[in-house]
Amino acid sequence: MSENINDIEEKDGVQTLLRKLDLLCRTGAILMESNADSPRIFRNLERAEAFLGLPQENVHVYLNYNIIMINISDSHHSFSKYQRCPHHCVEMSVISRVSKMLWQAIKEDWSLDRYEQELNALKHIKKNYTPWMIAIAAGFACGGFCIQFGCDWVAFFYASIAAALGFRLKMWLGKKRVNTYVGIGISAFVATLLAWLSSFISLNPDIAASLPSIFHSDTPWHPMMACTLFIVPGVPMINFVSDMLSDYVQVGLTRAVTTLMIVLAMAFGIAFAIQICGIDNFVKNLSMTPHHNYFTYAAAAAISAMGFATIYNVPKRILPALALGGIIAVCTRNFVNLGPSTNNIGLDMGLIVGSFCGSALVSLIATRTCHWHHIPHQVIAIPSVIPMVPGVLMYRSLFAFIDMQGVVGELTVAFNNAVHASLVVLFIAVGVAIPNIFIRRMIQPSRKKKLISLLIERKKRHGEMVNLDNL
Repeated sequence: MSENINDIEEKDGVQTLLRKLDLLCRTGAILMESNADSPRIFRNLERAEAFLGLPQENVHVYLNYNIIMINISDSHHSFSKYQRCPHHCVEMSVISRVSKMLWQAIKEDWSLDRYEQELNALKHIKKNYTPWMIAIAAGFACGGFCIQFGCDWVAFFYASIAAALGFRLKMWLGKKRVNTYVGIGISAFVATLLAWLSSFISLNPDIAASLPSIFHSDTPWHPMMACTLFIVPGVPMINFVSDMLSDYVQVGLTRAVTTLMIVLAMAFGIAFAIQICGIDNFVKNLSMTPHHNYFTYAAAAAISAMGFATIYNVPKRILPALALGGIIAVCTRNFVNLGPSTNNIGLDMGLIVGSFCGSALVSLIATRTCHWHHIPHQVIAIPSVIPMVPGVLMYRSLFAFIDMQGVVGELTVAFNNAVHASLVVLFIAVGVAIPNIFIRRMIQPSRKKKLISLLIERKKRHGEMVNLDNL
């Protein structure tokens, strides 16, 4: 009889342990599906281990883009749990809530039932914005890009309309379970086609004469360069650099391939529209030197930053801070990039260095202010730096590859633009990642002290729950 009781007690202990492993695994999967970077996932899993009372030296985590595997073992026992991560979507509200939830669970001594209930609620979290609000915000974000490329405010609205409709189509295709890359290609094609049609309002004399002058744009081609930039995979791109710099190479490479596939799908849709419409290469005649004043660029950067923040489902209360972040990033980029050679005020150090300085400054500010806003670093930094994406260079490269006629030097021009655009994007990502990595190492000891102090309080109230020596 006593042996049966022992067997029942042992079984109950195993079931509790397996439940804790399941909760830990699901926590990591939710973060991965929400596009959190790998260092953040591991930090949150360590806090979850402490809350669940699992000794850290016995827990082994394998992180993959599509699956999370967790094992707890000693010299005599081994238990494992696997969790798939099939659906990936940028959900910064979820990333923020997981971090808050873990601190709250430790501080308020949540039960396993309460923790599981809150974890399940994250899968049904409501969007902060309606679908059409997100589409319109995405449209204005692309319109902000158009201003930075040198267009007037009439073209800003044409770019915004084309992008909003293209993004809404992308959302609709996603709900219909259309392949992600096919949906991106179709939406890029439609948005480019709409932007091309808007150019007739200004370029066709008959249409221009029949409409008020307010509908006329002096930069009718610019909307084509900006109307598809809502597809830019800013979060996977920056997470790829962060993962690689933090030695999470496997996940980082997967994110890099995902980013490349998204860009190729977008390029295919744009190229298909360009070929069907018979559009000539207008980009080579566009100047890379800014035509507007700093105030105009600041307004455009703020619009773009808030627009992308809406796409990423950032809490509404943080939008003003993101607008300011976008202004700081773009104005810093312009000041470092421009100078006497372009008849501007600045350091004249080039676009690559300017983009790096702008993103690094915003990232540094984000690492110091994220605790004021009670929001993760990437929620502030990533939307703020997206307005610096070099759309003109990307279009020049795309046109150069499409229009190749076998002339000597064509391939060099195409690759030059492609490499230049890639370096700018890469240094934007590096600028975001590096300050966070170094500042995080400085902040980590104080965060660990806070965790230990909370666990000591729990120990006083409930007895030995977690071996603090193992933290």
